[in-house]
Amino acid sequence: MDNKKATLELGTKPVGRLLAQYAMPAIVAMVASSLYNMVDSIFIGQGVGPMAISGLAITFPFMNLSGAIGAGIGVGASTYLSVKLGQRDYATAQKILGNSVVLKVITGIIFGALCLIFLDPILCFFGATENTIPYARDYMVVILLGNVFTHLYFGMNALLRAASKPRHAMYATIFTVLLNTALDPLFIYTFKMGIQGAAIATILSQTTALCWQVWLFSNPNELLHFKRGIYKLDGNIIKNILAIGISPFSMNACACIIVIFINTALVQYGGDLAVGAYGIANRIGFLFFMVVMGINQGMQPIAGYNYGALQFDRMLKVLKYSMVAATAIMVVGWAVGEFAPYPCARLFTKDQELIDIAIRGIRLNMLAFPLIGSQAVITNFFQSIGKAKISMFLSLSRQMIFLLPLLIALPPILGVDGVWVALPASDTIAFIVTWTIMIRYMKKFKLQHQELTDARQEDHH
Repeated sequence: MDNKKATLELGTKPVGRLLAQYAMPAIVAMVASSLYNMVDSIFIGQGVGPMAISGLAITFPFMNLSGAIGAGIGVGASTYLSVKLGQRDYATAQKILGNSVVLKVITGIIFGALCLIFLDPILCFFGATENTIPYARDYMVVILLGNVFTHLYFGMNALLRAASKPRHAMYATIFTVLLNTALDPLFIYTFKMGIQGAAIATILSQTTALCWQVWLFSNPNELLHFKRGIYKLDGNIIKNILAIGISPFSMNACACIIVIFINTALVQYGGDLAVGAYGIANRIGFLFFMVVMGINQGMQPIAGYNYGALQFDRMLKVLKYSMVAATAIMVVGWAVGEFAPYPCARLFTKDQELIDIAIRGIRLNMLAFPLIGSQAVITNFFQSIGKAKISMFLSLSRQMIFLLPLLIALPPILGVDGVWVALPASDTIAFIVTWTIMIRYMKKFKLQHQELTDARQEDHH
């Protein structure tokens, strides 16, 4: 009953307190997740060398592609779950849990196997050179062998948050980070396994956390738990999961395409070290963006539930609070990038040439950060209330309609700076487009809320 009560609170508890309650664990979890990637990069950069950092950056499209499949199912299932819990349809919610686990296993195995078979050609397509491919290959073989566990780990965390257990999702992520931080130096330095050791530490950490998540969902006293009869794939449930999940899937898949363009342009105009510099700049920027993602994850069940319950005033309130918080975080990120890029770069490498390239990259990459916060929140908001088409358009337009043409047009004119400048330029255009659409929808939601209020007052009289 406690779990049911926690779910019902989404529609009654003060919105500010509710957002803090759900967002704080998600923020801690997302920052921990970002630190988790940073720890790998720091240990690899300091312990293996600057070219290993570039090799690791070459693997980013793999991570985006794997994340795309994971997010397609994970976000789709957790959002659909939130809406069903808002409608108090607990039987369907139970089936969503079972179906999402089966989908995760199937996609995790297929993706890992296919990528292992064609690993070298794929890495070359991603921008690997003879200097960076040995590092990228060593890292990805291990990651792909454990891909199914990674998919399940991230999927279970999304479901824990949707099932009113954001704290447990946070504990799982923090545990994974701490274990990875302890195992990285052990495998890289003590066992002298280099970049492959970092990959082993990653998979071991995620698999250990996954065992705990499975144990949590095995408790029959919970509102949502593993039981017989929920694993048979249901066409309607899968269709709904994929319909909602197509937006985050497309966003991550496009990010994969974008990173390939960035890597190949950086190799062409700046050499292998420029790719390493992008790896560093990306990790720094990602730390702040993950806080925004944490806010989004806290917002998602609240917005989804209240949309399902037709409480538009609460839904708009959580949107407003989320946008203010996200913008504040990205302003801090912008200040760090513009005024303290040297200590950020030095954290990853001792190589002065790489540090110099990274400093310029960090400054240019984070130039439009104050605009990104609200844009990311609005995109996720539409996803949270099941408006996948709008969310997908906003995600895709930033990357494919604005960023991609800039990445093609600017480097021949500005050289390596053209790659860096394309990023804040596309963010600025995306910000304007997103807000234009949001203002129109806000008027629509306010009108619906007014109509509902009037109808309730008439019924009362």
